[in-house]
Amino acid sequence: MAGIVMIIIGFMLVFLGTLISAFGQPHESNVEAGGVIMIGPIPIAFGTKRGVTLAMILAIVLMIMWFLFVFLSRRL
Repeated sequence: MAGIVMIIIGFMLVFLGTLISAFGQPHESNVEAGGVIMIGPIPIAFGTKRGVTLAMILAIVLMIMWFLFVFLSRRL
């Protein structure tokens, strides 16, 4: 039940953000995008900003932590 409520809240926030963006005051802005997609333990980074480098480093650290967690939990 809590999961359904979280999904509904998420949709409402996206809808509210779209309305605020559409009816807000127009101003010139720079659009930058980037992200990291984890396919299993393999990170794939993309973007238009140097912050992607930080995201890639974080993804590699998370990948190493995942490997350690999996291998150490199998030994127990």
